[in-house]
Amino acid sequence: MAEAHQAVNFMPSLTSDRGEVELSGPVWQEIYLSGLRSWKRHLLRFWNDFLTGVFPATPLSWLFLFSAIQLAWFLQLDPSLGLMEKIKELLPDWGGQHHRLRGVLAAALFASCLWGALIFTLHVALRLLLSYHGWLLEPHEAMSSTTKTWLALVRIFSGRHPVLFSYQRSLPRQPVPSVQDTVRKVLLEPGIGWGVGGGRGRDSVFSALPHQYLESVRPVLSDEDFDWTTGLAQEFLKLQASLLQWYLWLKSWWASNYVSDWWEEFVYLRSRNSLMVNSNYYMMDFLYVTPTPLQAARAGNAVHALLLYRRRLNRQEIPPNLLMGMRPLCSAQYEKIFNTTRVPGVQKDYIRHLQDSRHVAVFHRGRFFRVGTHSPNGLLSPRALEQQFQRILDDPSPACPHEEHLAALTAAPRGMWAQVRKSLKTQAAQALEAVEGAAFFVSLVAEPAGLTREDPAASLDAYAHALLVGRGHDRWFDKSFTLIVFSNGKLGLSVEHSWADCPISGHMWEFTLATECFQLGYSADGHCKGRPDPTLPQPQRLQWDLPEQVHLSISLALRGAETLSSNVDCHVFPFSHFGKSFIKRCHLSPDSFIQMALQLAHFRDRGQFCLTYESAMTRLFLEGRTETVRSCSREACDFVRAMEDQEKTDPQCLALFRVAVEKHQALLKAAMCGQGVDRHLFALYIVSRFLHVQSPFLAQVHSEQWPLSTSQIPVQQTQLFDVHNYPDYVSSGGGFGPADDHGYGVSYIFMGDDMITFHISSKKSSTKTDSHRLGQHIEDALLDVASLFQAGQRLKRRRRGPGDEDSGHRRGFISTKTVDSKAPRTSTPADPFQ
Repeated sequence: MAEAHQAVNFMPSLTSDRGEVELSGPVWQEIYLSGLRSWKRHLLRFWNDFLTGVFPATPLSWLFLFSAIQLAWFLQLDPSLGLMEKIKELLPDWGGQHHRLRGVLAAALFASCLWGALIFTLHVALRLLLSYHGWLLEPHEAMSSTTKTWLALVRIFSGRHPVLFSYQRSLPRQPVPSVQDTVRKVLLEPGIGWGVGGGRGRDSVFSALPHQYLESVRPVLSDEDFDWTTGLAQEFLKLQASLLQWYLWLKSWWASNYVSDWWEEFVYLRSRNSLMVNSNYYMMDFLYVTPTPLQAARAGNAVHALLLYRRRLNRQEIPPNLLMGMRPLCSAQYEKIFNTTRVPGVQKDYIRHLQDSRHVAVFHRGRFFRVGTHSPNGLLSPRALEQQFQRILDDPSPACPHEEHLAALTAAPRGMWAQVRKSLKTQAAQALEAVEGAAFFVSLVAEPAGLTREDPAASLDAYAHALLVGRGHDRWFDKSFTLIVFSNGKLGLSVEHSWADCPISGHMWEFTLATECFQLGYSADGHCKGRPDPTLPQPQRLQWDLPEQVHLSISLALRGAETLSSNVDCHVFPFSHFGKSFIKRCHLSPDSFIQMALQLAHFRDRGQFCLTYESAMTRLFLEGRTETVRSCSREACDFVRAMEDQEKTDPQCLALFRVAVEKHQALLKAAMCGQGVDRHLFALYIVSRFLHVQSPFLAQVHSEQWPLSTSQIPVQQTQLFDVHNYPDYVSSGGGFGPADDHGYGVSYIFMGDDMITFHISSKKSSTKTDSHRLGQHIEDALLDVASLFQAGQRLKRRRRGPGDEDSGHRRGFISTKTVDSKAPRTSTPADPFQ
């Protein structure tokens, strides 16, 4: 039946609203080109996989080894100690005239075996070397002799010219911490919990979003409650811990990673909540510049740049990420950036990833289109893509009934969307496949966005809100990411979280912005460079045959999406008083500096300490994702209390601040080395559920709330941007929704050396939070902390208690900038690569 239905829908797929699509060229030529493209793609993938498998060796090393064996054989030496003679005996006897050929084959087989053994040895040696993490715990200026020796050996064994996946076979597996150590840390250090991760700070499947525990909750627990919780931890260690730990140890030897697959399944795919706000985050465009005001042109260049990134990804031309230039990180998450959709299920979702896709799905004014990205000659040029997007913008046809709000279903609870999708798969299979099988989703928004001169603060807040939630029905939240292009040429990205963490999409976004602006560029009139292609067929309008029972579901989904959207309070502000360079001059970690300032700001905002989450990556290990850094430590609380105590002097506060920063650094490095407690306890909890083992301690961890969720957006490819000559051409980061109904979500990015942009979110329905109020407290806290240092004495010191009114002293963040209320109609800015 399904095959018959597809056959019936075949003819409409070859038509558009403007008539039949013309197919030019001989059929044999198209068949030949299709086969050629397919074989080239498979051969390229096979060759890349082969190079990755033999790394750090190269095919030339096999040729060198074979030549050496042949030379030794010619000199009547036998490096194989008789093995080649035995190999020759096993080969078929082709007669005397082929005796020399048998010798060559024997030498080739022996060289291949020896080469494989050497490669295996190199992999094992490199894996052992990469298991050493002492270098991370040492200051750069005081590197030990052990670390220096390790570094030299890593450089020797790492080979030359690695590609993206070269180190995958050599990465160590994430260790399972000792359960005794984990519980000891629970009792002695900042608490435990799981719930947020992956560079954005909120991704728990559990509605309670469990958070840091025991010592980290000590400031908010009475002595009685704390003693009771400590007793639960000790009981767990005595009764259940050993059994659960044994299963985790067994899994760590059998699976690539003992926690990541469960994290993806139970935290993301089994969540039944809406993806909007709960499992998506956004990335912003340049803050102060817009390269062109033409919506179609910006979309053409951006889509072309994204597809160039995909091509580099397929060819493994992207170099692997190296932490501090020497330690490779896991690249597994890059595999699902493109051609990926999270498909809803009644009980759990699953991730569908295609090897290739030659079109994008486009949404504009309630209508869906399929836009091809390739011609017989390869990838469409930016100008050709602009032409296709302009045709969509100029198309006057209205949306069909209920089609306009159809995408709101992807923002509905997952169980509801799974049921409705079954009807769509039957009635509108071709249109649904065009969207879910696209390389990614493109939303052409009819309204402008971005920073404006008239009201800079409100315009930035509206920009963030539009990227995070939009109108609730103008993006397909199931897609791995949606490219959002506003009517004034501003860009943005909305990313679904389950397939990967923020640094992966951030890496792609950096490449996209740099490529579309500096390499592809725009002509003097704002269009993409090049010429249109009038032979291209019209974009295909997707037709949705929506059954009656779906109409009510769409209305309910839209109402829920609008309610959720209207409840999100977003606030974005660039902090321009100082930046990363000032913090480094103080000989401090920029991230730790910000985290301690956030503790001070939140205490002033709420008058109490709270469980705080900061995400840390565990990509030092194979298939690693994230771990929790519990920033609200006892040391941080001591510093905050001192700052609010008028009797404490600046030197006293500074001393406590340095202690708090050192503690935060220790927690961060332990998390990155696989010695955190949150993912370990999460995995123990999952095992207990499988075994039906009741643990009051794990249940208590599972039930905690997480009022403050934080994350830093890393800038990974500084070579793509010239922040000194072109300081405005830097992404302004992104943000995410709050992890708790009465909490905050805070992300930040260091824009160059002298600016930090903060993205804050909360719920309007909460009487305890206010994103703008916290933003003011963050600015005050940063100035107060900076004034503790001699270099920051010029910054005005403000000590304001919780509940104090804003003084309005925040400096205007466009005073020294030129803000485009209308984007410039000039040619491409000078290329910083020149």
